Amino acid sequence: MLDRWSLKLVKPPLQQAAKLAVDNNISANQISWAGFAIGMCAIPMLALEQYGITLLLIALNRIADGLDGTVARMTQSTEQGAYLDIVLDFIFYSGIVFGFALANPEQNALAASALIFSFIGTGSSFLAFAILAEKLKLHSMVYPNKGFYYLNGITEGTETILFFVMMCLFPAYFPVIAWLFFALCVVTTVTRVVGGAHTLAILEKIKQSNTGRHST
Repeated sequence: MLDRWSLKLVKPPLQQAAKLAVDNNISANQISWAGFAIGMCAIPMLALEQYGITLLLIALNRIADGLDGTVARMTQSTEQGAYLDIVLDFIFYSGIVFGFALANPEQNALAASALIFSFIGTGSSFLAFAILAEKLKLHSMVYPNKGFYYLNGITEGTETILFFVMMCLFPAYFPVIAWLFFALCVVTTVTRVVGGAHTLAILEKIKQSNTGRHST
């Protein structure tokens, strides 16, 4: 929900950093893998309850996530790059929640499990529609520069990071924050499933109508 505005704010500094990366022959995929490795380091830091270090690692991962796409657009966007971008993001998101479960299993495990369960809903509804959107040649008007169709929702990348920041700043309240985020993810999943199914049904009717016209 907030991505369309946050992306505008970070675009100028990302373009400057991307130009520097291109000048030094650093590829988008190299940045993607480096950012992912940094993000994965947050899991043991969370297990050790090093929340300040975790915040830094999350910030670096997100910078890399924005930087790789900017570098790709300055050079050459690839299907491999778009694939890595989304897959590594989903692993990173669930990894952070898993790290909080490791930090305090007795207190955090149930809420963490529920939150990862809700990520399956948001992620699968998002990716399934993206696959069909590609097949139907649909293009997002909100995120035209993305490698595939982005289906909107209440919980997008910006909201996810804001909740992660709150979890790191107030780790004792992780269960409360996680259950709240779980509820928002459920709402996002329901709206995506209903909205996506409705959109596809309309497109199917249009397709059948056009087929009928051509046959006559």
